[in-house]
This record gives sequence, C-alpha cells and structure tokens, in this order.
Amino acid sequence: MIKAHVAPRLYQETIFATASQRNTLAVLPTGMGKTLIAELLAVHRLQNYPGSKILLLAPTRPLVQQHLDTFKRDLDLEEGDAVVFTGNVAPAKRAKLWKEAKIIFSTPQGLENDIMGGKTPLTDVSLLIVDEAHRAVKDYSYVFIADRYRKAAEHERILALTASPGSDKETIEEVCRNLFIEEVEVRSAESADVQPYIQDVEIEHIKVQMPPEFKTVHVALTRAYEQRVDDLQQLGVVNRNALSSKTGMLKAQAALHAEAARGRRSFESLKSMSLLAEALKIQHGLELIETQGVTALSKYFKKLETEAARGQSKAVQNAVRDVNVKAAMIHTDRLMEQEIEHPKLRAVKKAVLKELYVDKDAKIIIFNQYRDQAVRIKEAIDSIGVSSKIFVGQMKKGETGMSQKTQQAILEEFRNGGFSCLIATSVAEEGLDIPKVDVVLFYEPIPSAIRTVQRRGRTGRLEKGKVIMLVTEGTRDVAYKYAAKNKEKRMYRVLDEVKRGFRQRDGEAIAKETLAPFAGNTDTKNNNENENNRNATYGVDGNQKDTGDAVSHARPRILADHREKTSGVLKALLDHDVTIELRQLGVGDYQLSDRVVVEYKTVADFVDSIVDGRLLSQLRGLRSYPRPLIIIEGEEDIYSIRRMHPNAILGMLAAITVSYNIPVLFTRNSKETAALLALVAKKEVEKGGQEFQLHTQKPLSETEYQEFIVSSLPGVGTGLAKNLLTRFATIQAIANATEEELASVEKIGPKKAKAIHGIFRKLYEPGK
Repeated sequence: MIKAHVAPRLYQETIFATASQRNTLAVLPTGMGKTLIAELLAVHRLQNYPGSKILLLAPTRPLVQQHLDTFKRDLDLEEGDAVVFTGNVAPAKRAKLWKEAKIIFSTPQGLENDIMGGKTPLTDVSLLIVDEAHRAVKDYSYVFIADRYRKAAEHERILALTASPGSDKETIEEVCRNLFIEEVEVRSAESADVQPYIQDVEIEHIKVQMPPEFKTVHVALTRAYEQRVDDLQQLGVVNRNALSSKTGMLKAQAALHAEAARGRRSFESLKSMSLLAEALKIQHGLELIETQGVTALSKYFKKLETEAARGQSKAVQNAVRDVNVKAAMIHTDRLMEQEIEHPKLRAVKKAVLKELYVDKDAKIIIFNQYRDQAVRIKEAIDSIGVSSKIFVGQMKKGETGMSQKTQQAILEEFRNGGFSCLIATSVAEEGLDIPKVDVVLFYEPIPSAIRTVQRRGRTGRLEKGKVIMLVTEGTRDVAYKYAAKNKEKRMYRVLDEVKRGFRQRDGEAIAKETLAPFAGNTDTKNNNENENNRNATYGVDGNQKDTGDAVSHARPRILADHREKTSGVLKALLDHDVTIELRQLGVGDYQLSDRVVVEYKTVADFVDSIVDGRLLSQLRGLRSYPRPLIIIEGEEDIYSIRRMHPNAILGMLAAITVSYNIPVLFTRNSKETAALLALVAKKEVEKGGQEFQLHTQKPLSETEYQEFIVSSLPGVGTGLAKNLLTRFATIQAIANATEEELASVEKIGPKKAKAIHGIFRKLYEPGK
C-alpha cells in the first residue's frame, strides 16, 4: 500500500515499531517526517484489521487538507478511500462518507459534534492519529474525542505527533494522560539517528534600540503600572511572587474570580481584582511600545477609550482616567503625527532586501504576534518593491481576517513562488508544509518554547535555512528570547523524565504479572472475566446491548438543541446510557419526552436572562409542555453575579414555581446536570412517555402558533421567525417568496434563504 518512492529512515522505523505496540507520543523536530510514521502505522493497522478505519485529526482545515494530499501522494488509495470532514459537508453526507471511507481526515471541532450526535461510531477505528498533540489540554476537542475513542474502539491504538509538547512536566503529563499515552519516543536535532538528516539553520539576532522619542511614553506607562503593583502589595491579597510576571498575574486574577464566584468577596479581594485588570491592560501597552511601535499602541489606546466610553469595564475606565496613561496617550498621538515608528520596520526592510539580493527567488516568512501590525509590516515591505501577502486566521470582529479557502490559496501561491514574503501570525506556526522556506524572521521573540520551535521549524526542512530574530535591547524582547531558549532545553529534560516514568511503570507491571501465579493473585483473571461480562452486556462502546433477558430495557432518547453542542452537558451525557439527537428546538434546550422539556441555564445566564427579558418569553414557551423544568447550573452565588437586588431574583424564582408552575432544580456542574437529565429521561421511558412529537405543543395564541411553525424552518429560531412574519405577514407568503426576497430579511442572508426556499419545495420522501 506504500508507494515505491517512500523510503522510511531508521528513526522513523524505530518509532513505528514502538507505535505499533503501544499508544505513543512521538516528539520530532519539524520537518523530520512525523507524517510518514503515521502513514506506516495506518497501513499496518488496516492490514491487521481489514475493514477498520483510520482517523487523523489536525487543528486547522489547511493542515487537514495537507495531510490528505500527503497520504494520497504516498499511499495506493482507491477513489473514496480517503475523505476530509469539514463543516461545509452536510451531516447526512458526512455519515455516508464515514461508512464508506477507510481514512478520515478531520478537524476535531466538527467531528466532536458528529460524535455527540451519534453520526460517527468510533467502534471500528483501529488507529487515532492526533497531530499537533500539544493541544490536548484542558477542554480542547482532542481530549473529548480521545476519551470517546478509548471507550468505544474494539482495536484501540493512538499515535500523537508534535514537535513540542510543552516545557513543564505538568503540561506534558496532562497531554499524555488525556491521550492515554503508554510510551514516549523523543528525537531532537542532537539525536544520533536524526542528525544525518538535519539541515543547518543559521541563527541571526538583529538588535535595535528603542527610539529616544518612545522613552516618554514608556516612562509614563511604567509609572502607571508600578503604581498598581504597589497598591496590590499593600492590599496583601495577591502573593508578591505572582506580581513579577504576566503569567503570575493572570493566574492570580483567575484565582480571585473563582473565589468571588463562590461568594467569597471582600473589599480587598474585589479591589485587587480591579487593580490586576488595570495592571494587565497597562502592561500590554508597554509590550506594544517596546516590541511593535507607535501605530500598534495608538490603535490599542483608541480601543481602550471606546470601551471606557461604553462603560464596558470599570478597570478600563480607571486605566484611561489615570494621569500617567493620559500622558502616554498624548505623547503617542504626537509620535503618530511625526510618523516616528519602531526601528524594527527599518530592520525588516533591510533584512528582506539583503536575503533577496543573495537569492532573488528566496521565500521568506515574517512572523508577528498582531494582525494590525502585520498590515503595517506589509506596507513597509511593499514600499521597497517586494511582493508580499498577509496570512492570518479567520475573520474576527473588528480585525483583519480571511477564510480558510483564501488561506489555502495563499499558501499554494507562496509554495509556487508567486510572491517573496509571507507575513503571518500564529496560524502559520503549526505544521504547514512549505518545502523550501529560506528565511524565517521573528518580528519579536516569544516566551513560548512550543511556538518558538514551531516558528523556527518552518525553515531548514529540505535545505539549509536561516532564522532572523529582531530584538529591542533593554526590553522584554531580551527576556523572552532567553525564556524560550531555556524552556526548550527544559522540555527535552522533562520528556526524558516522563519516558523513564513509563518504562519504570512497565517494569513494575511485568514484575507483578510474573509473580501473580506464585502469590495466588487472581485479580487479573477476575478482571478479565468482569471485562468479558461487561462487554457481553454493554458492548465495546459502553452502551447496554439487548440481551433478551429481564434486565434489557428501551434506551432513553434525549433531543438536544444544536446550540448546546459546545456545553459540557452534552459531552457528559455520552457517559450515560442514552441516545442523543441534535435538533433545532423551538422551546427549551433538552427534550426528554413528549411531556418533559428542560430550559438549561448557568447561574450567570439565568441572572442575565432576567435582566434582558429573555426569561419571560422562554417561560411562556415552556408552559406548552405538560412537564417543563428549569435547571440552573453552577456553584456561584446567584445573588452576587450582577448588581441586582436579591429580592428581584427571589421574586423571579417565586414567579417561576408558583405563577408558571415550573419546578426549578439546581446542579453544581455539567456532570450533575447530565446525570439529572439522563435520570429523568429513563423515568419517562418507564412511564411510556418517550414518544417525541415536536409540534404537539399548544401555543398560547395564534400569533405564537405562527411563530412556532416558522421557527422550525432551517436555520430559523424564534427571533428570525418574527423577522420573517413581520416582513411577509403570513406563512403562505413566506412559502411563496423567492430566495432573493427571503435573503433581504434582516439576519436571514443567502444561505438561510436557500435552505428555507428549498424545504418548501422538496418532495416528501417517507423514511428519509
């Protein structure tokens, strides 16, 4: 199945041998062929388990497409064997593709939704490949998918790939734990079996001086920042060590917010929270003047002034009113008028011209932290007659952005030599294969080992490369440069520790297994018997089978509104013996039977819904079901979420239970909420109440009935139903409207208009 031109290197074969036996984290320098190891293992698993599937996950669509192209290039695949899953493919088609394909390439977010909706059974996946595995921390989708795969797969094997899993032991161990890693294979540029293939990469540091004109702004912001730090130290709530770094301050801020959410508030803690927020805002301004320049700082100040005027944040208002911050703003405006910019812009132009003089066809990637500054860098590059394009992430409110289709087109043009400089933010750091990048230029050092390794790895893949790093002397640039270097060294030390830990545990496990017969230990046998019994009853996916005996029962079905797919409740529900279907619900968030509908809210959302009036309209909708419920989740003090009198909240709770006759239940977290939903759904099965008729509700008026019918159309909820009915007056007029007429309605647009227009004209086909 591997094509003749593919010749694995010795270290790739060694890592493959390990990965074929155990769930493995493979850490390799960028450009050293991690994907080929995945290909070798994929072929091996398909040969050992005919009819099984391979699932490869990557964090971005361009990277997913790149992996598909590589597999097609290196493996003998039939048409339809390998497919890409994206959000642009309809759910029904994705389900069909899943059944027919052998190798599926997907971003984790889209696949996560399909797993929750029961459209992609992981039972027959014999290999899960996780690219850029360092992302498998906290609540990232990799963690959820790996957990579901572990519980469902008949022939489990996980291969995790990364160039840099993290610089501290806790993070690396978290990645290993979340991906169920059993062995770690590490290679660095110094590894003997890798060295023959490592290309020389020249490292050049270009030092610049911060202009004297910047000093006035810098001094003013420093005074404002130090005043906050002094005030925090006097309050004594935050540990002094936490105030020495941005990371420490962010952690202290998070800890104070967590305490406040539990109702533990004092003047000192609330004041400290505000001061930390102000200090972080001011520190960001310092970072911009030191590492980016006047244009970036000016835009940031204008953003703060806008937020302060809108009253969005007390901390922002306090910062903007500060006399030192005001002085910094005035000086920044003067610098803008004088067009005095950061010397890094001159250094970039000089470096680019120098590299293109040596090789007129050189490809150069310029990495920068900020989208706005990327635009400024492009203007500078354009001014010297060098072709360049910006490569940033997807569109965000108020920012420059681009679609993934545009991203792929730009990368392809750059690969083919269509322009000389790619000016990129962090989106280009991970995994993108551009075979011949001659120079990578860091506009600023970054204190992350992961990101530094990723950036540097864009060059020196097939030929000699060069890294240029711009450093402003006497600023955080210098500290960040050394921080990243030290973290990278620590990363390899920690990886060796983790690797030794796996081997030590393996040795202990082997010894225990060997001694078991002599110690009379029957745990292994009993555990195997228990596992066999569990599989006989529940199956490999953990769902109870119909054994035909007295314990068999109908499996409860829960309809969940598709907008709830990002909540932890849906993920937690998968651990219960229920079937989940994602729908667009006109009323509530979860429907547990024909009688029971549930409106689910966090504590904060419940209070917000009182303030903005949503709750009353939701209550009217809930009354159309015989047994509505409201679940409020969270451990926060409900009376201190917002500046609302406690009697207002008590009054609403009383109205819900007495006037609307709707029970209100409280849960602490998503797991408790899921357990409660599953329990109610099971009781409804026992009562014979699991028939689902989404349109059997009795609206309170003809107007609400009209809104209810229209709200069930594709992509239309209650709000858009009102827009449509206001525009067309009757449901019949909506049905007869053209796509153009529908698209002209506020917030409908061409995509929804096409879906609405189509559903009115589609022939009814029973069973489909």
